[in-house]
Amino acid sequence: MTELVYDRRGSGPPLVLIHGLGSHRQVWNPILDDLAPRHDVIALDLPGFGESPLWPPAPGAGSVAHLADQVESFLDTLGIPSPEVAGSSLGGGIALELGRRGRARAVTAFAPIGFWSGAGRRWCQSVVTAARIAAGRLDARLPAIMASSTGRAAFCSLFYARPGRLDPADAVSAARALAAAPGFAAARDAFTDLPPWQYEQTTIPVTIAWGTRDAVLPFTQSRRARAQLPQARHVTLAGCGHLPFADDPAACADLLR
Repeated sequence: MTELVYDRRGSGPPLVLIHGLGSHRQVWNPILDDLAPRHDVIALDLPGFGESPLWPPAPGAGSVAHLADQVESFLDTLGIPSPEVAGSSLGGGIALELGRRGRARAVTAFAPIGFWSGAGRRWCQSVVTAARIAAGRLDARLPAIMASSTGRAAFCSLFYARPGRLDPADAVSAARALAAAPGFAAARDAFTDLPPWQYEQTTIPVTIAWGTRDAVLPFTQSRRARAQLPQARHVTLAGCGHLPFADDPAACADLLR
C-alpha cells in the first residue's frame, strides 16, 4: 500500500474526507473547524495527489476501485473499520464505493462522478485537464493572479461559484496541487471505464449533495443520481459550485454534522 498523508483533528466518531481529481486534502479546510468539535476528522491526500506519493504500478491504477482499495488499507492501518465517509467528485465516487463494500457507516458525496452521459464525462475530463495545463504554464504568475478578486474569478470560476471568497494563498496552493499531481492522468483516464453506479442502500444512510452552479459536473447530473439512487437523501446546494466548501461552508458542515 502507498502511505497516505493526512491531517487529523477533533474528537468523536471518525469522519474521513476524500478530495477529488487534481485536488488535495486542504480543499476541506473551510469546514474543518466546524466539524472537529463533533468528529475525529481525517482529511487525506489520495495516492498521487497532494503530498501522498504515487501508488505502485498495479492493474487498474487510478480507478475508483483501486483508489478505494488504497483508502481501505489506510483505514486498516488506523484501526478504523467503518467510519463516516465524505467525498468530493472523484472522492464522492470513492465514498460511494466504500459504502457499497460495507466500509462506511454513512456516506456523503458532493457532486460524485459517474452520473454523467458520455458527453458529460468527456466535458469533465477536458475542462479539468485544461485547468491543470493552465496552472502549470502560469505557475510563476499564480501569486499575482490570485492576489486580486478579478484574477481568482478568472482562474477559479470553473470550481467555485464565489471565487472571491477564496484565500489567495489557498487558491495558489490548490492550483499548484492540480498542476503537479502525478496521479492525475491515470485517474482522469479511468473515468472512461467507470460503470454506472449500481448501489442498493440497505443499511447505511447516503446523502448526495450538488451545487446548482457546478460547472464541472453540472447540476443536471443530479437528476440521474436521484434516479439511480432513489433511496439516498438528495440535497441541493443553491448557488454553490463544484467545490462548495468555500462557497457555503455552513451548509456543507451542517450536512456532515
